[in-house]
Amino acid sequence: MSDVATRAGVSRTTVSFVLNGRADAAIPEETRARIRAAIAELGYRPNAGARALAAKRSEWYGLITEIVTAPFAVDVIKGAQDRAWADGKFLLITAGDSDPAMEAAAFDKLLEQRAEGLLYATTWHRAVTLPPAAREVPVVLVNCFDARGALPSVVPDEVAGGRTATRRLIEAGHRRIGFINLDAGIPAAVGRRQGYEQALREAGLPIDEGLIAPGHATADAGYAAARALLDRSDRPTALFCGNDRTAMGAYDAIKERGLRIPDDIAVIGFDNQELIAAYLRPGLTTVALPFEVMGAKGVDMLGALTAGEPLDTTQVTVDCPLIERSSV
Repeated sequence: MSDVATRAGVSRTTVSFVLNGRADAAIPEETRARIRAAIAELGYRPNAGARALAAKRSEWYGLITEIVTAPFAVDVIKGAQDRAWADGKFLLITAGDSDPAMEAAAFDKLLEQRAEGLLYATTWHRAVTLPPAAREVPVVLVNCFDARGALPSVVPDEVAGGRTATRRLIEAGHRRIGFINLDAGIPAAVGRRQGYEQALREAGLPIDEGLIAPGHATADAGYAAARALLDRSDRPTALFCGNDRTAMGAYDAIKERGLRIPDDIAVIGFDNQELIAAYLRPGLTTVALPFEVMGAKGVDMLGALTAGEPLDTTQVTVDCPLIERSSV
């Protein structure tokens, strides 16, 4: 800053006022232009740390996530970054990788950078426990929730998503709908099954436990579950698969039996993992996890918290939209 002041022939204080956009400072426009020219000539960049200390605002949000290399990472990051940019903020991203030591270090490093608030995002919907440093600044959880119930979160509406998928099959004329679920007990498995059962009840259809099978979120398990359901004498005419990977396995079991999708049996998935859903043949109709919307909503909530505004609710649920392709 001293070099800029010398080049422009002004004081350091005058340079500081111009750098910080002090409209109340009585600095002639010609002087401001001279200072800006000196900054450009010298390639000067303000010290972000010093400015953050002075202003008590860094214009940074941090994002800690295990999903940097996961299929949905780009959607969370895009949603969060676009909304942060619209609010005049930038996003610092670091991987957590489900390693407690790495996550604790990530919180510490982002706090050292004076991030105004933090987002914490996970690959799959679950309860989490964050390190003590998470209490130092506003934090919003994305696709997960605080095991202690102390931190705000934004999560997918698993129940409504399960209901949407099942209703789509009912609307297509199906009455015997098999459900290949995820691992028992996780929020996605519980919520999607609730939605499945709600849709059946609303349509006046019975809930047949024999049509519900575990799929463990893998293609192999989806294949095995679909085989068992399709080999029944009263086999279902449609399958709701707990995620797109189980649907991929179900496709193999269906085709092995000489059945056609959707003519003989309809299939609907969940997640909208495009590397699977868009490239199966026929294309898989599925319910999307709204990662981009959740990322953006997380930043909205973080913005309110950093501004000292109360949240309307500590947990926001986001609709999971139906993505129509050709399997129903």
